[in-house]
Amino acid sequence: MKKTTSVTIAALFAAVQFAAAPLRADPPVIEAVRSDSLGGAWTFSVTIRHPDTGWDHYADGWEVLAPDGSRLGYRELVHPHVSEQPFTRSLSGVAIPAGTAFVLVRAHCKVDGWNRSTTRVNLTN
Repeated sequence: MKKTTSVTIAALFAAVQFAAAPLRADPPVIEAVRSDSLGGAWTFSVTIRHPDTGWDHYADGWEVLAPDGSRLGYRELVHPHVSEQPFTRSLSGVAIPAGTAFVLVRAHCKVDGWNRSTTRVNLTN
């Protein structure tokens, strides 16, 4: 009987902890990336979809990463896009090391942080 009681108490404790945890919304999703090279610098145009709700919760940036995970460029998004979904924003002047065949792009949410998923972008001149 005591074992059942302790399991029940542990289950209730876990349920309360889960209920108290913040709810995570859908992460920002990268729907498309266009890359262009001109004179050794790259421009990335990234289309993102995210259920922005207003100033307290919105997709607030994206980054371009080298294959080793180092940051090559960052685009801050300074306002929510509640009624503009999906939306596209660009970043110019990104220096890509010679010999880099691809980069990774990932998006950030003001509340939930970085999306765990990245989008691979193959680079061609």
